[in-house]
Amino acid sequence: MRTDSGKVLIVTGAARGIGAAVARLAARDGYRVVVNYSASRQAAETLAGEIGAAGGSAVALAGDVAKEADVLRLFAETDKRFGRLDGLVNNAGITRDALLVKVKDGEVIGKMSLAQWQAVIDVNLTGVFLCAREAAERMIRRGNGGVIVNISSISRAGNLGQTNYSAAKAGVVAMTVAWGKELARYHIRVGAVAPGFIRTPMVAAMKPEALAKVTAPVPLGRLGEPEEIAAAVDFIFRNEFFTGRCLELDGGLRL
Repeated sequence: MRTDSGKVLIVTGAARGIGAAVARLAARDGYRVVVNYSASRQAAETLAGEIGAAGGSAVALAGDVAKEADVLRLFAETDKRFGRLDGLVNNAGITRDALLVKVKDGEVIGKMSLAQWQAVIDVNLTGVFLCAREAAERMIRRGNGGVIVNISSISRAGNLGQTNYSAAKAGVVAMTVAWGKELARYHIRVGAVAPGFIRTPMVAAMKPEALAKVTAPVPLGRLGEPEEIAAAVDFIFRNEFFTGRCLELDGGLRL
């Protein structure tokens, strides 16, 4: 990302995992970072404190990206504190996995609920839309352009038990393409990164046998690291000929 001008970056869902890695790298590169969180206040404030102690600039700001009012407050508070916005990384996401229809011994015993569907769509798709809309408005009004990066997933190709998540992450890439075309005239570039299985706290906490099953099909034979995804985000920020496309970082795995 590399800037010496005090540019401002919002990273959603930045309290841990990929979002935290992006925030740390951006701060090292000179960005003033908004560490957005929904429920993980302590983790977000700890991260902001670590960045400050290392000589960077960061502030933790609450906001549920699935709620329009929260998103408006998040961006308004960023305006109030910094007076500018130069980048957005749409990282916040959740899972609510379930089969579309669960069958046992020929009998239907369950199905994905509307609540499971809607929760994931609200955060992983609508949240990306809301944040990108607010970011683009501010970048256009300032007239200095900017960069928006959306975090998709290998599951965008369709993954068993993830109808909701797969649909949302595919939609994220489709929106990336659309916005890349719409916003280029305003010097705003839009990219996406589709990670495979990454060593986030949730994945690292899996039982050894489950973890082995997850990594076995990966040609590189391991999980990806959050810092490797952050490096891909950094590439998009630095490469001024990149827009409307998605980088796949999955160790060669294809679902």
